[in-house]
Amino acid sequence: MENEKNRHIAPSALLNKIDSPSDLRKLPLEKLPEVCSDIRAFLINSLSSNPGHFASSMGAVELTVALHYVFNTPYDRIVWDVGHQAYGHKLLTGRRDKFDTNRKFGGLSGFPNPEESEYDTFTAGHASNSISAALGMAVASQLQHDSPKRNVVAVIGDASISGGLAFEGLNNATITKNNLLIILNDNDMSIDRNVGALNSYLAHLTTTKAYNAFRFKVYRLLKKMHLVSEKQKDFILRFNNSLKSLIGKQQNIFEGLNIRYFGPIDGHDVERLVRVLNDIKDMEGPRLLHIRTKKGKGYTPAEKDPASWHAPGKFDPSTGERATEPTEGVPAKYQDVFGETLLELARVDDRVVGITAAMPSGTSMSIMQAEMPGRVFDVGISEGHAVTFAGGLAKDGMRPFCAIYSSFMQRAYDHVIHDVAILKLPVTLCLDRAGIVGEDGVTHHGVFDLSYLRAIPNIIISSPRDEVSLRNLMFTSLKGNHGPFAIRYPRGKGHNPMWKQPMKELTIGKGEKLADGDDVAVLTIGPMASKAAAAINRAAEEGISVSHYDMIFLKPIDTEILKEVAEKNCQIITVEDGIKDGGLGSAVTEWLNDNGYDRKVTRIGVPDKFVPHGKVPELMKLCGMDEDAIYEAIVNARKSSRS
Repeated sequence: MENEKNRHIAPSALLNKIDSPSDLRKLPLEKLPEVCSDIRAFLINSLSSNPGHFASSMGAVELTVALHYVFNTPYDRIVWDVGHQAYGHKLLTGRRDKFDTNRKFGGLSGFPNPEESEYDTFTAGHASNSISAALGMAVASQLQHDSPKRNVVAVIGDASISGGLAFEGLNNATITKNNLLIILNDNDMSIDRNVGALNSYLAHLTTTKAYNAFRFKVYRLLKKMHLVSEKQKDFILRFNNSLKSLIGKQQNIFEGLNIRYFGPIDGHDVERLVRVLNDIKDMEGPRLLHIRTKKGKGYTPAEKDPASWHAPGKFDPSTGERATEPTEGVPAKYQDVFGETLLELARVDDRVVGITAAMPSGTSMSIMQAEMPGRVFDVGISEGHAVTFAGGLAKDGMRPFCAIYSSFMQRAYDHVIHDVAILKLPVTLCLDRAGIVGEDGVTHHGVFDLSYLRAIPNIIISSPRDEVSLRNLMFTSLKGNHGPFAIRYPRGKGHNPMWKQPMKELTIGKGEKLADGDDVAVLTIGPMASKAAAAINRAAEEGISVSHYDMIFLKPIDTEILKEVAEKNCQIITVEDGIKDGGLGSAVTEWLNDNGYDRKVTRIGVPDKFVPHGKVPELMKLCGMDEDAIYEAIVNARKSSRS
């Protein structure tokens, strides 16, 4: 019976007739539920074979349809936060026939992308930016006296609104003249279960339909009778909020900020959503509509386990059975090596605590959390707070391991400098998903960390070439009092199934020679060592003698290795899975120049451009970073040195 309930029914012909929102707006209101059913059926069919972000988009279908039905997009702006929920938006905005290319190299982006469509108003890969961006658009429209009036809508989730940037946007919206509409899509989830006081507050927030309807009707009546003007509106709103707080014995946080609040309402009742949006869209001043939705709506397995179905991979649409990969004898994911090693360290050192920003399962900190919940802190989508919180813990004797995706750590850059590095606090920054990450694309590639961290004094920067090296670096960061210690490691599996070996302390700033040679010297950092080793073996078959050094540390860099390489009469190649400007290649070139060595350095890394989405091997080839590119660089270096 359960399987029958989930059995996929092919979409009707209705969705196939919608090539733009203008087509949607031609339909009668009562047809919109059918459109929603069609979108869900399409997503189930498509995402079962071409994986993507599933549960979020399934939960936002009615909201997406209602927004495009009520507002004159693309003239009116819809600004999505993060963009996990925007697949339905893509289907309605002329990309239905291309959706099978979603997240594929050269195909549709998995996130809203203004370069892809005029309906995608802003980049949406990191959380909490929608309110600020939409507020800017709303103010720009007023300053430019757009006619007809341009509506601007920010769509933000209950997890994203807890981020600091969202509160900065809310605060500014109350003091800047604007007509911004904020949709709070409350599904009580981010990727993992939401945490924090704001989430608890939203779960218990009650403002009745009758109250909102009565208030709006009275306001329209008074305005029609010329008994109230827009100038008097703010005074009345403040008085109303105070009276309501007194009677209800609770303060609505949004109305406390003088933002008109409507809801919560059922976010899966598309006809009611349309009516409410039509009622409030022409109001002046900032307002917020709070809707309640269910992540994974319309597909029972996803509704029951929305965290696992955030991005479930391939699955059988009729049964919900997800595709599995063999695990026996297969190397572990780097994140799991991190998670299990952290638990080992925590068992023997009471000072060890873990911090994650809404990603306990994504970073595998959930492994320690399951055994030691009191020593793992999920701070929500608040990367800056996570780092400063870690600094506070370290200042008073704890040894925090702060695990954040590399691209998300960019959001905490000032906190790393101001709240950790200046005081040289022993915080271990664990940068997951470092380097090219694949299908998530431009907003998620962790390619900037080596460069942006190298400029900071007092910090140690390292990258393991394999799983054993990762364990050793984590162990080393805990020993002594080295100050801030960054360890960056990639997404996905390693290479060594026998990685669980006894840990040993490494010498800070000391690399390792992996191969000796005289014709060319190759310096690598991180897992790129394996690609370089393969290229070096190919070169050896051609009679080219190549020395290979795993630098391990970018800062402090191993100057003994650099001196050894500099004094060889050969060219130097550096290889890194990061932006090459400011990274390992730059550090080596700077040292050679500062110490009077005239050596040719070929830098292999991410070029000075944003990298699109696609499979990692495709992107490595695109950036000239794959095994073939390294091999060609070795051959060319040998030729140059002999000419």
